[in-house]
Amino acid sequence: MLVKNNKETIMKFKSVAAALLAAVTCVSMAACGSGGDTNADGKVEITMWHNSTTGDGKAYWESAAKAFEKENPNVTIKIEAIQNEDMDGKLQTALQDPNSAPDIFMARGGQKLRDVVEAGQAMDLTDKISDTVKNQMATAEATGTIDGKIYSVQQSVLPGGIWYSKDLFEKAGITETPKTWDEFKTVVQKLKDAGITPIAVGGKDAWPAAHWWYWFALRECSADTFDKAQSDKDFSDKCWTRTGDDVQALLDLDAFNDGFLTTPAQQGASSSAGLLANHMAAMELMGGWEPGVIKDLTPDKKDMADLGYFAFPTMDGGEGDPTAIIWVVPMAWPWASGRLKRLWTSSTSSPRRNGRRSTLRRSPPSRPTRKPRMW
Repeated sequence: MLVKNNKETIMKFKSVAAALLAAVTCVSMAACGSGGDTNADGKVEITMWHNSTTGDGKAYWESAAKAFEKENPNVTIKIEAIQNEDMDGKLQTALQDPNSAPDIFMARGGQKLRDVVEAGQAMDLTDKISDTVKNQMATAEATGTIDGKIYSVQQSVLPGGIWYSKDLFEKAGITETPKTWDEFKTVVQKLKDAGITPIAVGGKDAWPAAHWWYWFALRECSADTFDKAQSDKDFSDKCWTRTGDDVQALLDLDAFNDGFLTTPAQQGASSSAGLLANHMAAMELMGGWEPGVIKDLTPDKKDMADLGYFAFPTMDGGEGDPTAIIWVVPMAWPWASGRLKRLWTSSTSSPRRNGRRSTLRRSPPSRPTRKPRMW
């Protein structure tokens, strides 16, 4: 989350409210938006944008807002749920107009967060976050930190990996999930031999296809190489070439669904998530939100009973940490007073609510033991 950085917002919102829940980045706006309207009677309206448009995810945010409003009757939280694939474009447009930008929003981390910070559109939250929340952020804190200052608060940690249909694996005679790239290629071939589409990819929305490159890079390149590439734009290390070769090798397997370049990611039964939900494909590379998305796409709108998960395979000779994960979700909010933000922080970051969010999304509570990497 980002907090607006204009003078009005800084006066109205002196601290940040954030939730450690599941893997997306929420950043509090700074210099882009009305900054939460404070009326003459002292009542405050806060606008928040997120990308959970259906099911438990949407219900969670509505429940959290109502609970906060009940404890703070002078505050009204106006929530807008935006389809994930539309979020970036709408947000970029809104950031250009102080009157249309939200006070709080979920956004991407990494370079996208840095771009927002360098444009003066994010508030420095370093001294506005309680020690309790900083402790909960723990190893994920760096994903919301730019040049030593915190600009977003981790909402959740959603470890990415391969989600698969246990039934389709069994049908293809696959008894164990693959741990290495060679084993993964064997799984793909067995699925193809059984007449099953191995992998669903929502290439129409671009980011699901790009995640294959991200994951190969995470396995091939060391953390130091990543840091050098980000700071110096230096991609001379051979691991980047190997990453490209890995992508080509994947394409050569002919493992994706037909028409994957025009397939949406999460909207409808014909999306990549829908293909997995309806047993029309065996696997999908996705973040920890996948079970919740799939639940809304199964024929009976219930959990996919045979849904399984395994970590992205290791690469022979790869220099990356084989246990490294992608996807953390930070958040930062501007509020009417320091007390108000502390209240929201404690309520949404509590173990009870954090665990509730994790249960809804079928993902672990946001206290990773390893340092995640955020794009």
